[in-house]
Amino acid sequence: MLSMSDDSVMMKQVQATHAPDGREVDVAPLLHLVEDILNRATLQVSFVFISVRKKAGQAHAEMEEKNHQISYSIVLDALSYVIDRISCEIAYKALGGADAHSTTVAIFETLASFPWDAKLVLTLAAFALHYGEFWLLAQIYSSNQLAKAMATLRQLPMIMEHSGPLKPRFDALNKLIKAMVEVTRCMVQFKELPPSYISEDVPALTQAMTHIPTAVYWTIRSVVACANQITLLTTMGHEYALSTTEAWELSSLEHKLTNICDHLKQQLGSCYQHIDDKKNVETFRMLVELFEMTHIDNMKILKALIHARDDPMPIVDGSTKRKVTLEVLRRKNVLLLISDLNISHDELSILEQIYNESRIHTTRLDSQYEVIWIPVVDPSIVWTEAMHKQFETLQSTMPWYTVSHPSVIEKAVVRYIREKWHFRNKAILVVLDPQGRVVSPNAIHMMWIWGSNAFPFTSLREESLWREEAWRLELLVNGIDPMILNWIKDGKYIFLYGGDDVEWVRKFTNTARAVAVASRIPLEMAYVGKSTKKELVRRVLATITVEKLSYFWQDPTMIWFFWTRLESMLFSKIQQGKLDDHDPMMLEIKKLLSYDKEGGWAVLSKGSNIISNGHGNTVLTTLVEYDLWKEEIPVKGFDLAYDDHHKKVHGVTYPCCRFEFPNTAGRIPEGMKCPECHRYMEKYTTFLCCHDEGHPTASPFRGEL
Repeated sequence: MLSMSDDSVMMKQVQATHAPDGREVDVAPLLHLVEDILNRATLQVSFVFISVRKKAGQAHAEMEEKNHQISYSIVLDALSYVIDRISCEIAYKALGGADAHSTTVAIFETLASFPWDAKLVLTLAAFALHYGEFWLLAQIYSSNQLAKAMATLRQLPMIMEHSGPLKPRFDALNKLIKAMVEVTRCMVQFKELPPSYISEDVPALTQAMTHIPTAVYWTIRSVVACANQITLLTTMGHEYALSTTEAWELSSLEHKLTNICDHLKQQLGSCYQHIDDKKNVETFRMLVELFEMTHIDNMKILKALIHARDDPMPIVDGSTKRKVTLEVLRRKNVLLLISDLNISHDELSILEQIYNESRIHTTRLDSQYEVIWIPVVDPSIVWTEAMHKQFETLQSTMPWYTVSHPSVIEKAVVRYIREKWHFRNKAILVVLDPQGRVVSPNAIHMMWIWGSNAFPFTSLREESLWREEAWRLELLVNGIDPMILNWIKDGKYIFLYGGDDVEWVRKFTNTARAVAVASRIPLEMAYVGKSTKKELVRRVLATITVEKLSYFWQDPTMIWFFWTRLESMLFSKIQQGKLDDHDPMMLEIKKLLSYDKEGGWAVLSKGSNIISNGHGNTVLTTLVEYDLWKEEIPVKGFDLAYDDHHKKVHGVTYPCCRFEFPNTAGRIPEGMKCPECHRYMEKYTTFLCCHDEGHPTASPFRGEL
């Protein structure tokens, strides 16, 4: 249109007219009215502006409209004269044959005292007045006599008769008008940026400010072009509109405004990101301070974590599936179940079982707590329909409270959960007392180990429960399988064993059964699988079933729960900072977890009393060498004879000790002592992909000696 040098001269001319007097003009209500007019004033509704809002109900819609009417009155009382003047000036200059640039400069001179955004909205309002009148007559002249007479004066019936050939021209007008509105909306949004969160020295805003005069000029220039089209159409007839002499200008201006708008939106997005970051920092700081304060109840804490916005009922009751207010949680012990959308069926199944058992005893003081699911979704990921369905599926299965949508968990809250409560992707259970204080940063381990008996799930309660525990078989299987508990009551010898080597399982079970027969002891064996490699475990289970090697758990959830409880015992000690205390019970648990990573293993007990805990190789060797220690049985008894020989074998073949902590585990110890030799273990980083698990387990930290 113009060369670069002419463009520079032109903008200097526009800048020279800009002399704002400092008045603040709220043009947002006027823009809303203008958009409504332009949205309705078309030959065919081909676009809908973003400002068309969803109404929550008729009463809300009427209240909103009433508020808009008040805003319109205030703005128009002050600016209607200016709008009328610009409208008349545009029409007059179009009829006088003035070129578009001179008309545009004249408008800038008329609006010299207004800020840039007001110049644009007022000019667009002047055009809407003229354009809206044209289409109002076009839409009602066939049914209203007054409108028909006025439409005839403007040659509208003739124009409408040729609406078919005119459609491409009106489509071009609509596209340009849409671009004009988009740029104008950007201008108003820049003006509405909160100065408390962003200043003009922010690069994105600085860059935008330098382009705003150019954007305003080309938008007003486009208004003039559109107004000229309508004015000349109603004065010169449809023959003018059918000519192609000026058609190129509409498409050229639309292309130019689209480029300008794209650039402004990019800068506006950067500004919003800057504001969002500052608000998140502020909200995060507020959360930190809030959790350090003392409160009379938990409502301030819950409202800070679950941002209701305009929804007075931001949570869903799992028992009724109805939305409720946060008041249902006031002054209650609240367990925040925090997870991503990939929380496993096994976890939910066991949690539901524990939760439902606690509901049976609702009158008991040790069962009065509520659970609410807090789903954490990466704020940088675009929310999809598939994710929404996944959320709804999980939500529908939960009997406890859930948030109505993950969006009520703000970005700053997600940051707090990750930084302060060490959430990665593995589910955690943060416990708030009736005053909103965090009494346990993660009670999931207590829940797995002791269930609702751990109420009120405080760190002190955790320490107390550990003091009551001992290294006995009930610790490993309690709450999982009543069959093994019956064996314990009967005082039987019990081999609890695991691993993924079919051949080792076959040799171990057959040899153990032979030793039991030879020693005349009542022996039961139970296979409890492995913490990983589910497909290999399934193969072992198939072999045990066909060959009837031993008792086993048919439900995979029971196997998962066994290993989750064991790992929880380790994490519980990590959380307490007592991982490497000289606690014989914890040493045995660590051995068991380590053996699981290095092949087979077996724990031998007589009733509740655990006799020996050994690696698969040492246990099998001890049983195979039965003839070497069977003479000791009459003297020492089977228990001591077996244990003494196992210790000799173990002393010759020390197995490697290894622990793996996935990055998703949250709290990972800086160092760990070996349960065998008590020296500090070496630390490695391992990348692991277990395809049979259904999803990869990435980047666990691996410690070994």
